[in-house]
Formats: sequence, C-alpha cells, structure tokens
Amino acid sequence: MSQPEAGSATPAATTAPAIPGPADGIDPRSPRFGAGITAVLLLLTIFLGLAGLDIAAFVVLLVVSLLFAWGAFAGIQLHPYGLIFRALVRPRLAPPTEREDPAPPTFAQGVGFVITLLGLVLALFGVPYAVVIAAGLAFVAAFLNSVFGYCLGCQIYLLLVRAGVIRRTAANRV
Repeated sequence: MSQPEAGSATPAATTAPAIPGPADGIDPRSPRFGAGITAVLLLLTIFLGLAGLDIAAFVVLLVVSLLFAWGAFAGIQLHPYGLIFRALVRPRLAPPTEREDPAPPTFAQGVGFVITLLGLVLALFGVPYAVVIAAGLAFVAAFLNSVFGYCLGCQIYLLLVRAGVIRRTAANRV
C-alpha cells in the first residue's frame, strides 16, 4: 500500500462516513415530528366536533388541510413542521443514521390533503360528522406515523409504484 504524497490528505480524512439512503434525502425523524403535531391538531378537531363546536372543528380541520396541501404541493422539505424540526429539534439530536426518500412522505401529505378536503366539502354540504370522520381517519394515519413510524400514505405510494401507477423519477430512486 502506498503512502499519500506529502501535503495531500487521505481519502478517509476528507470524506464523511456515508449515510445510507438518498444523498438528498430527509431525516426520517422529521415527518414523525410533523405527524405528532398533526395528530394533536386532529384529536382537537375530533373533540371539538363531538362537543358540538362544529365551526371551530371545521376551522381547525381547514388549517390541517392547508398544511397537508403545503406539504403535498411545495414538498415535505419546505413544510413548516420540517422547518421547525430542522431549526429547533434536529440540532439537539444525534445525526441521523440514515436518510429517507422525500417522495413517499410528500405523497402521504397529498393523501392527508384529499381526506381532510373531502371532510370539509362534505361538511359544507351538510353531511353530519363529516369533519369528525375525516379527522378520525387522518388521525389514525398521523398517530401510526408519529408513534410507530408506520406511514400509511408512504405504503400506498410504494404499492402504487410497484403496480406501475406512479413512476419514480431518477432523482428520488433509492
């Protein structure tokens, strides 16, 4: 084995250890953090709806729906919860051991948006408990993600990719 030339650094000294996953991936703890906040807001929506405070429940679900839209259309990297996580939480944690493809969580935001939007539209048409049912469905998904790290929307995304309904772009292939 040859010695490095004088003045040159060894490869190990110039490169950081590789983190498994996509190089431009996200910290998998960030979507779980956001899902925890979302779960609390959805639980509040359910409580307000069951307590007969329909307008308040509608408004909270509207806010959650807009946040889902933000994540779905702007991307999970630009979501307010992700920005809060990167600024306030991640500096206090150890570096992530792996990175995650942002496409499945972004798709999951779209699924959450569709479910909550449907609840809002049905509520506008006078369907009783539409807000509570939509919030309940979204709560189950957010709870599973935040507590167990199981993302239902991500699983739907992967099933659709395997079925050939959705194509992954070269930028987000793992």
